[in-house]
Amino acid sequence: MAKINDYYQKKQLMEKLSAELEQLEKDQALKGELEFENKVRALMKEYDKSPKDVLQILSAIDPSVSGAKADTTAGSRPKRPMKTYKNPHTGEVVKTRGGNHKTLNEWRQKHGKEAVQSWQQD
Repeated sequence: MAKINDYYQKKQLMEKLSAELEQLEKDQALKGELEFENKVRALMKEYDKSPKDVLQILSAIDPSVSGAKADTTAGSRPKRPMKTYKNPHTGEVVKTRGGNHKTLNEWRQKHGKEAVQSWQQD
């Protein structure tokens, strides 16, 4: 019985999708978009261009077409410089761009902030 239920559910779904497809085919906006797509494809074929080529051309005209930001530096800041610390007691070396490093924090608790700062290599 499960197969027959599955059959009728799928048949009902197909009828529903078929009705939706018919509605879309009557839509004038969709007809315009499909016509535009066909013309673009014909032009691409005529000039032997791929969609990638067209996107490159369009992004040269308008950078927002490719999805890339026009100004990639806006809202970002430069990376912090890499700092190297060497513990003179153990010889352990820590490289970090930030000050909130687990090992550095342990050293600061054990030896003091100023002492650890003096271990910075340049």
